[in-house]
Amino acid sequence: MTTESLPTIDLLDLVARVDDLAGARVRTVGDLMLDRFIYGSVERISPEGPIPVLKINRQVSMLGGSGNVLRNLAAIGASTNFVAVIGDDAVGQEVSDLVQKEIGSESLNLVVEAKRQTTIKERFVASNQQLLRADREMDRALTPHTCSQIIERVQENLDAVPVLILSDYDKGVLTQKTLSTIIRSALEAGCQIIADPKGRDYSIYKGVSIVTPNRRELHEATGMSVDGDAAVVAACRHLIETCGINGVLATRSEEGMTLVTSDGVVEHLGAEAREVFDVSGAGDTVVAVLGAALAAGLNILEASCLANVAAGIVVGKTGTAVAYGSEIRQALLARNGQTCQAKVAELDAVLHRVDQWRKAGYKIGFTNGSFDLLHPGHIASLQQSRSACDRLIVGLNTDASVKRYKGESRPIQDQNARATVLAALEIVDQVVLFDDDTPLKLIEAILPDVLVKGADYTLDQVVGGDVVIKNGGRVILADLQDGFSTTNTIAKIDQTKK
Repeated sequence: MTTESLPTIDLLDLVARVDDLAGARVRTVGDLMLDRFIYGSVERISPEGPIPVLKINRQVSMLGGSGNVLRNLAAIGASTNFVAVIGDDAVGQEVSDLVQKEIGSESLNLVVEAKRQTTIKERFVASNQQLLRADREMDRALTPHTCSQIIERVQENLDAVPVLILSDYDKGVLTQKTLSTIIRSALEAGCQIIADPKGRDYSIYKGVSIVTPNRRELHEATGMSVDGDAAVVAACRHLIETCGINGVLATRSEEGMTLVTSDGVVEHLGAEAREVFDVSGAGDTVVAVLGAALAAGLNILEASCLANVAAGIVVGKTGTAVAYGSEIRQALLARNGQTCQAKVAELDAVLHRVDQWRKAGYKIGFTNGSFDLLHPGHIASLQQSRSACDRLIVGLNTDASVKRYKGESRPIQDQNARATVLAALEIVDQVVLFDDDTPLKLIEAILPDVLVKGADYTLDQVVGGDVVIKNGGRVILADLQDGFSTTNTIAKIDQTKK
């Protein structure tokens, strides 16, 4: 079957299945490395040669390679057992610490090889443009003892793991011999196997459920044209027929993805990203979400659709990014025409969006309230808030929070209804719910440039005002419109009933 509209998938049903990814059991093995991003500004050319001088102001380190698969699995709440190799060096220790932060030590299976350089990729960035990438790695093959340890740790209790992900970056962990043994063990245990492949010879992945090459990798592995749907399908079928692979999910950048399986399925999934900032790590996102979805019991088409949506999210971010479950839900809702609900997000997704806005130079504003029975006074306050910033985030009290300070009869509208109404306003860019009595934790996490509260408060009474000011931001007291309040509205309604 061939389709671009996915008639066999109900997107709203798929939204409900996103929560199933949390807790899905996946085992990952592959090449682990450290990605380091060194940010700065370029204001002059070096007098020593025609090269820019980068004035460094910050650096960020994160897991790369199979570690980025781990990050994406953690972002959607999947339960993963992680097998990889590090060296006995400072970078290796840093990588180990980062892995433990993601999944804890109980799911950690890092094999330490003496006198080995842990792979690190350093990217030097100015104005969101990479100036240079510097790699430090060791080409020496792993010792036989290390290879044996990898195999043993992958094989342990493998029958309790529905999906095995092979994250191959061609750094020495997944050799042909190791792959053969691991794949055979996984098949005997009844695992579905996903391989993010490298190299030109895909016969080393014989027996896997699905491989996920990008367009260039598909061309290199087959020597065939990959221009257009028909050519991509032909190349995928060639891999299936000649390499003993059960399926191919080819990622095609702006052209989306193509799924081809040995039992005749052919699906073209349209690209999800509206604007591409950075494709770094998108393949890791694909295998992570695909693996978690299959482990959660979704079929290959449903899993591929979720992976496609997730990839569209991460390429819309800068750097090696991840896709959160809340973002995947929002994207599916937006694709289904429910764009208002796409503005309602959990804090982790909001923080990533804030990071992107800041990199684009936008001023971030924040205001909060219960916004029960939205009235002109609310609108006026929100308009003043939006006029003071480029992007406005609204913190919304949950139902439980409202009841604690307004009584059991409130709110009149539940939190989903209130969030939907707020999100429908063009002046509101993001809505995030909070269950505490105050939005202090949100403010401390977001650190807005502008914090707005009604003029019925004084500056010293504004929760989080001191935090914002200390961070270099400012607090604005918005003018109130007389005669409008939810309490007055409810009173008028009660009066008409008498």
